[in-house]
Amino acid sequence: MAVGLTGLPDMVPVPGIRLGTARAGIKKPDRRDLVIIEIAAGAHSAAVFTRNAFCAAPVVVARNHLALTSPRYLLINTGNANAGTGESGLRDAQRCCEAMAQVAGCVAAEVLPFSTGVIGEPLPVQRIVAGLPAAYASLSVTGWDDAAHGIMTTDTVAKGSSRQVQINGHTVTVTGVAKGSGMIRPDMATMLAFVATDVACDTQVLQQCLNDAVEKSFNRITVDGDTSTNDACVLIATGHADAPINSVTSVAYKIFCDAVTEVCTELAQAVVRDGEGATKLITVDVQGGASDEECAQVAYAVAHSPLVKTAFFASDPNWGRILAAVGRAGVTNLDVSRIDVYLDDVCIVQNGGRAPTYSEDLGQQVMKRDEITVRILLGRGNHHTQVWTCDFSYDYVRINAEYRS
Repeated sequence: MAVGLTGLPDMVPVPGIRLGTARAGIKKPDRRDLVIIEIAAGAHSAAVFTRNAFCAAPVVVARNHLALTSPRYLLINTGNANAGTGESGLRDAQRCCEAMAQVAGCVAAEVLPFSTGVIGEPLPVQRIVAGLPAAYASLSVTGWDDAAHGIMTTDTVAKGSSRQVQINGHTVTVTGVAKGSGMIRPDMATMLAFVATDVACDTQVLQQCLNDAVEKSFNRITVDGDTSTNDACVLIATGHADAPINSVTSVAYKIFCDAVTEVCTELAQAVVRDGEGATKLITVDVQGGASDEECAQVAYAVAHSPLVKTAFFASDPNWGRILAAVGRAGVTNLDVSRIDVYLDDVCIVQNGGRAPTYSEDLGQQVMKRDEITVRILLGRGNHHTQVWTCDFSYDYVRINAEYRS
């Protein structure tokens, strides 16, 4: 079971958004694997995509379509990534968009495709096309729960988040869903995430908000250090609330962007909590850096270390592994004699060596917890960064060894 996750929260509908699902049999029979998100006319959308050079065919097509016009439909399938499929994969993604356009009565460029699943296998276009009428017929403003389940692959729980805030006396809603459990080290976002709001703002303001939110949330998680070929995160603003946001320097923008960031952070942390085989949520909090970049260097060196992650799984306070990871992070002129390290509130390293007050029993008490913070003080400046990760268990190897079977 995912660490600290018991199910979806109350998912508040967003005026101007409808969602539908279908069981298309893309990989497994009788499970939701096809999702449609309908976007009201006049809405604006922003997106960020994977920076993996082997980006999937739907990523290429979605980027191209988004550059042409505002989307009316997002088409998401699980069970097949349509990645590493060359020109035929691009044609297949386009065919799915054309089929969606025929069902919905729009043009193909108004459909953005998204896929997740096994890499390198041909997309079962006919199954997707055959499932579109059922997914379209099920479109509903309350379809968020079903959509969250419909985009899952190795996820053990559906992931969603909602917030409502007041902007200029009007209630604004932000609701989103995400999927992701393995192949997670976002180089922009998680594997798939879709967030919608009813504020009114133009695409430029919306893109800035998404960039800011993603940098503080999805770009600060890692399960295994692998960046997916299919990463995509979309933010939609329907404009149905009487709360226009015209400037990124306004108070209204800050309130709105804070809400979007909170939703993205909750979704991002849910991905880590549900990391394949995860038993612990680990926050790596690096403080006192000379720059945000070097703080992130140190944080990721610790978060990516298999030795650190397996020690957490074993509840073993082997703090030498943490020090070794900090030391190999590549920070220039790092003075190790100024470094302090804490496990939650227990100081394990002081001035680069074992803290005089530390005992193995104290470390063991912390390591047995489900949620742990590793706090690293570099003593070099005023910058800081947090990264969220999880431990490596036996199940991580089993899940990934059996993934295609």
